[in-house]
Amino acid sequence: MPKTIVTTDIPVEDITRGASNTLSILVNNSPGVLMRICQVFSRRAFNIDSLVVSEGRTGTFSRMTIDISGHPDGLEQIIKQVNKLIDVIHCFEHTAENSVVREMLLVKILAGSDERNAALQIIEHFAGKTVDMSPTSMVAMFTGTTSKLDAVTLMLSQCEVIETIRTGKVVMARGSQTT
Repeated sequence: MPKTIVTTDIPVEDITRGASNTLSILVNNSPGVLMRICQVFSRRAFNIDSLVVSEGRTGTFSRMTIDISGHPDGLEQIIKQVNKLIDVIHCFEHTAENSVVREMLLVKILAGSDERNAALQIIEHFAGKTVDMSPTSMVAMFTGTTSKLDAVTLMLSQCEVIETIRTGKVVMARGSQTT
């Protein structure tokens, strides 16, 4: 019988939001930039669904990948306003057609010797990797699209899941396009 996976990020209520959009923002690596960008989303009633920030190769710039949801009519205006901010080099919207989009999921499963084989079959099927194992539990890592990780989560609900941690989306433009 499937079990509900309990994590710290289960929403209290289901809020109907607009379509999800993924933005890639290149910024100067300086204090306060993230706060100013978040204020643009807040003023336009967009919610940040996931946020990934990492320093660039030289440390001068940082790359922000922000997945947002809200009314689609305001998206173009948000991109224009973010591009006008001090310390923002450029802001682009990315879709699945023009970019590679991935997430990572870590799942800790309670798996003694009896349950371990079922969990390992699911991990292998979704091209996951076991990154930690003890006599009573295991940690598996998965990477892929949002829909793949949703499917992994659904299938692993057959096991006794202790904890899940999921990153936000990371995006890179296809071909020679700028991310």
